[in-house]
Amino acid sequence: MNKLDLGVLCQIQYGMFIVTSYFGEKINGQISTVVFQVTCQPAQVVTCLHKDNLTHQFVTTSGSFGVSILSQEADLKFIGQFGFRTGRDFDKFTNVNYKKLSTGSPLVLDHAVGLLDLKVIKYIDVGTHTLFIGELLASEKLNDKTPMTYDYYHNAVKGKTQKNAPTFQTCVTGGHNENKTIGTC
Repeated sequence: MNKLDLGVLCQIQYGMFIVTSYFGEKINGQISTVVFQVTCQPAQVVTCLHKDNLTHQFVTTSGSFGVSILSQEADLKFIGQFGFRTGRDFDKFTNVNYKKLSTGSPLVLDHAVGLLDLKVIKYIDVGTHTLFIGELLASEKLNDKTPMTYDYYHNAVKGKTQKNAPTFQTCVTGGHNENKTIGTC
């Protein structure tokens, strides 16, 4: 019988990003740990968003998304503004500096080291989440600060994992879901 140790998934390295989009005049964004480059020519980047999240709805509708790469200087309060509340009843961009590039997605400038502006070219349904593949239309390096990793977020910032995150884990014993967090990866 094969052993299934979900804790080993905590050893996969992730970054900390704000993924953004818009619908009409409304803008929204959320924390994401899943953003990665898949091709160079053309430059394509993937993100993964939970289907229940407002940002998912906006990316699906607008056909575009932005990515702000967070620096280690981002504190828990700032991260929480984009990660612990829904944009359905809270304006996440209150007192946040941002700009728009070619797609119209808002790109967060505060605590960011770089910006990506992407047009969705394909999406893949993966159950609770959707993988959005975007072609990079514009990008900008903001500074030389150190990008935040998910490990840094947990160990230095003391952040927690939200239930809609792809990295959220529940304990499975005997095939039954106990609905409790087993790790902080």
